[in-house]
Amino acid sequence: MRIFTTSVLISVLAVSACGTIRDSAVNPANWFGKSSTSRTAVEQKASTNLLLPGGKQRTGLFAKIRARDAIYQGQPIDQVTNLVIERVPGGAVIRATGLTAVQGVYSVQLTPVTDDNTAVDGVLTYRFEGIRPASPQGTGTNHTRTVVAARALTHQQLQGVRTIRVQAARNAQTSRR
Repeated sequence: MRIFTTSVLISVLAVSACGTIRDSAVNPANWFGKSSTSRTAVEQKASTNLLLPGGKQRTGLFAKIRARDAIYQGQPIDQVTNLVIERVPGGAVIRATGLTAVQGVYSVQLTPVTDDNTAVDGVLTYRFEGIRPASPQGTGTNHTRTVVAARALTHQQLQGVRTIRVQAARNAQTSRR
C-alpha cells in the first residue's frame, strides 16, 4: 500500500508541475506547438457550385452497375396498414407501414407520384413500393410480411399541402392537417 500511495503522490506532483513550467519542453501540452490560422487561396469557377454534383460521366470498374442501380425497379406493395405523420424540427416525417403479398420484399420506399414532388390540389401522393425477390417466396405470417418506409419533408415542401396520401396496390391511407 505504501508503494501505491507513493507512486500516486509522485505522479500528482509531476502533473501539477506542468502548470508551473508551462513553456518548458517537459510539458506534454507543448509538444506539438500552438495552432495558428492562415488564409488559403481557393480557385473557384464563378458558375459552378461545389455542393452540387457536376454532370461528369462516372467511369471505373463498377460504372455499369451504378447506372443499372440508378433506376428503381419497385412495384406497389399489397396494402398500407398504417400512416403516421410526425412533426420534426424543420418539417415532418411520413412513416408508412404496409403488408406485402410475399415474404422477402426489400428496398421499400415512398415514391412520389408527381415528378417534382409537389401537391396537386393540396394532396401530396406517394406510392408505397418495394422490390420483390427474384426467387418465389412463401406468404408466411403477417408479421414476416410487414414493411416500413419513411420519407422526410421540409416546411417548404409542405407548403400548401392539406392531405398526404400513400397508396398501395389494394388500398390507400390518407392523413389530413
